[in-house]
Amino acid sequence: MLVAEFDYHLPPELIARVPSPQRGASRLMHLERQSAAVGHDIFTNIPSYLRPSDLLVMNDTRVIPARLSGHKATGGKVEIFLLRRDDGLSESWICLIRPSRGIRDGQEITFASGMAARVCGRRDAETWRVEFRGDEPFPAWLEREGQIPLPPYLLREADHLDRERYQTVFAQVPGAVAAPTAGLHFTRELLNDLEQTGIQSVFLTLHTGLGTFQPVRTERVEDHRIHTEYYSIPQGTADAISATRERGGRVIAVGTTTARTLEYAADGQGGVRAGQGEADIFIYPGYRFTVVDALVTNFHLPESTLLMLVSALAGKDFVLAGYREAIERGYRFYSYGDAMLIT
Repeated sequence: MLVAEFDYHLPPELIARVPSPQRGASRLMHLERQSAAVGHDIFTNIPSYLRPSDLLVMNDTRVIPARLSGHKATGGKVEIFLLRRDDGLSESWICLIRPSRGIRDGQEITFASGMAARVCGRRDAETWRVEFRGDEPFPAWLEREGQIPLPPYLLREADHLDRERYQTVFAQVPGAVAAPTAGLHFTRELLNDLEQTGIQSVFLTLHTGLGTFQPVRTERVEDHRIHTEYYSIPQGTADAISATRERGGRVIAVGTTTARTLEYAADGQGGVRAGQGEADIFIYPGYRFTVVDALVTNFHLPESTLLMLVSALAGKDFVLAGYREAIERGYRFYSYGDAMLIT
């Protein structure tokens, strides 16, 4: 299967470069697989598409302010992009360093407010190990001095609004370098409405990293390899999925990160295994879902692994036809854009 089969043309003006004025005010496209029907609504009406027997599974990861600006001893500027903690050590991180030219093992980098870092060698061709030390605990310094890492296609730096709007209202566990964007549409009021109607919501964690957004550089889809990302599924979430199966309800993944985590941890009987680990599942057409019955997602970049996952669930031709209709109707695309519900 060729990567080029997942290409489409998006007018640049349809890229949502800032969040909508109100969280939850997005449009909603509904793809109904059985009838091949395409519907249009607003996101706050999503409860009308759900049943009391359904279960929403959401990713409670929290985006960290992962972009850091520092200087080498020569005065040259350096940007460090945090990816993940190294072996759980709170002040040792796996990072991208830009520019990487001239960076060497043992290099010292200084930052604002008394923080410094030492480069501890390469981890692989793309990433480095970096150890931070300073006058205060690194997490507190990072929260104050770091910058939220917006996707590059937004063509702007993060501002104070992004600190709130590039997080879901249920974000709890710090560690992601990109938001699970399908969850950005949910407000606390909507979550309360869902609970009042008997629709249960449970959580898992997948710290979104390079694995989700790495460009596909191969010609054939099957030749792409995805990075691993940390995940954790509580026993309560696994139990809720089992109970949903028993009552004949649907497991609805909120976001592709949630869908990937559920399918990676599938137990082969419609449920999942609780626990934590490193997920590296790559889902593309031909994959058979065993846990996820429906999906809430955003509109994704051409030729991306996220678009391939959505196409695996709903069919490539159906999804791309939906994308064409979304473009004709002026939907907003990508992280801050509108939503899609696939049932």
